[in-house]
Amino acid sequence: MRVSFSKNSPSRKKLQNFLSLIKAFINKIKVLSFHRKEPYFVLKNTLGFTPNTIEYYKLALLHRSSSVKNDKGISQDNERLEFLGDAILNSIVSDVLYNRFQDKKEGFLTNIRSKIVQRSSLDQLALELGLDKLIVSSSKNNLQRAFHINGNAFEALIGAIYLDQGYEKCKDFFEKKVLEQYIDIDKIVKKESNFKSKLLEWAQKRKFNATFVLTNVELDKESNLPVFYTKVVIETINVGNGVGNSKKESQQKAARNALKKMKKKDILDSITQKKEARIVEFSISQSDSSTENQIKI
Repeated sequence: MRVSFSKNSPSRKKLQNFLSLIKAFINKIKVLSFHRKEPYFVLKNTLGFTPNTIEYYKLALLHRSSSVKNDKGISQDNERLEFLGDAILNSIVSDVLYNRFQDKKEGFLTNIRSKIVQRSSLDQLALELGLDKLIVSSSKNNLQRAFHINGNAFEALIGAIYLDQGYEKCKDFFEKKVLEQYIDIDKIVKKESNFKSKLLEWAQKRKFNATFVLTNVELDKESNLPVFYTKVVIETINVGNGVGNSKKESQQKAARNALKKMKKKDILDSITQKKEARIVEFSISQSDSSTENQIKI
């Protein structure tokens, strides 16, 4: 049975109003569903608060490879926020350590802070927070090359929180959402991560000659950052290589790799043989020199 209404009948108008309400309701559900998928709604759970200015957070997750231009034609990405976040993060960590270790000297505090804010640590924190899934980048396939894209996003996020919520809220986020959940300061204090010093101390005890050689420096085209290549040579044997965005970082990585190799007996035996050969050669040269002096006399 088909029901028809005249064009201007009250029943037709009621039906049209009802259908309009249904349509509006469906559209509202679609909008809400869409927004829940947006990165900043996902990020809200991570932050533990509702952002005031969403644009800061969207920018914090925007990698340089996907930069956009503002209405003034200026390219925008997360690098400026990363710069700000780096400074704020150092201040927050310094604040926390200063109050936690009131009997420790400046050198100790500086060392522990450097361990917390070092690039590898920030990269890991970003992964723990799930930032790697929110970063907007046209070079997703190269994220494993790092250049610390995840750690940089973490710093940019800190910068965004600072601009949006202020220092105290930013510090509160770091302490409750990062420090308490993912960083064991007591463990960091016990763990020695200065691999270069550790390696040099190890070599000195065994009277091995150890040197760090900078083999190459190049500019990464994507990140526009310098890339340093270092190798560790012990008794003329290359025992470890490292790559980093600073000479220090490349040396630390090379030293860490070298320390791992030192656990292998064949490598240690080869180094020991080279050392013994060096000592013998030195003794012979000294003996020859002494003989020449005696002949002259």
